[in-house]
Amino acid sequence: MHGKRTTAFAFMALTFFSVCCARSHAQAALLMEEPYGFFGTINPTGHDAIYFERICAQTPVMLRRCEPGELGAVIARYQGIDGYDWVAIPLVPYLYSVESTADIPAHVNHDSVTQMRKRYHEAHLLSLGENLSPGNMFHTGWTQLLGAAYERRIYVFRFDTTPAQDDALIARMNSGKNRSHFQLLYNNCADFARVVFNMYFPRTFRRSILPDAGMTTPKQIAYKLVRFARKHPEMQLTVIEIPQVPGYRHMSHANKCIAESLTTTVYAVPIVLINPYLAAGLFVDYLAHGHFRLVPRHAQVLGPDNLPALLTAPALAAQNPVSEGAQVPSAAASGSAITQSAETAKSGLLEMKATHE
Repeated sequence: MHGKRTTAFAFMALTFFSVCCARSHAQAALLMEEPYGFFGTINPTGHDAIYFERICAQTPVMLRRCEPGELGAVIARYQGIDGYDWVAIPLVPYLYSVESTADIPAHVNHDSVTQMRKRYHEAHLLSLGENLSPGNMFHTGWTQLLGAAYERRIYVFRFDTTPAQDDALIARMNSGKNRSHFQLLYNNCADFARVVFNMYFPRTFRRSILPDAGMTTPKQIAYKLVRFARKHPEMQLTVIEIPQVPGYRHMSHANKCIAESLTTTVYAVPIVLINPYLAAGLFVDYLAHGHFRLVPRHAQVLGPDNLPALLTAPALAAQNPVSEGAQVPSAAASGSAITQSAETAKSGLLEMKATHE
């Protein structure tokens, strides 16, 4: 009888432990967004943002833990947001400018996108400043915070996080000075992602001389995340595509690193004319260090109907391996660095402190 009670107790404890462990992890993701429009032509590197399932926006500049049923928030560094260094927007408005997935349109035009953004801005973003500029062709503004999927295609590099890591990020972001020091070359959106990811994976993300001339680009951050995941399969890295909603803009184009931008666009012509040896060196640099596949050939597509399921469900690494393609590191993801304690997680905050101050 005693043996049966012991066995039953052990089974209950194991079940409880398994459930607790299953709930101790949530999803985060790098959003590598393709370049678009005039600026995307002259600077084809694109944009980086970070999605967190467990972290929500109490205000656009104040973070908190999500309540049940909330889908998390997207956090990124932007220019032209009234002097703020970073802003957090709930997932659905960030992608589609609406608050419910039921309201996401299948096709849009300029007027419909403008109206959706205006309604959300008036309801939720006035705290950023009533005179905040919406932006234009040459200067960005609050419109970049809403409806990203109307502008461009987005690739989601999703991985597991722990409560300790997310709580450390919330504490650091809320206590730091949210004051903009945006600089296109050395303190841009990809640099923000680099600093945040070094909190989760300490000393992993650094600026690269090759192929990015010491700068940080979205493609390089994604490459290093995928490469890190190859060594840490418990990270459960999965790549998902969020397609561009048709109708508002011409389709966006692929992200490029610096060497690729200089050798595969119109920039190559003046460089060849001025210094053909430099052009040849840049092209070799691109082939050797910048020519890599990041997205599987058959990446899963994330639409409005499966948005909550794919972003918050258990990782799909077995169904969607990043290792497809000869030059792609395996999408199996990561281990010991992810399951750190709160004390270890805070080790990556040192650089973030320097960045915000």
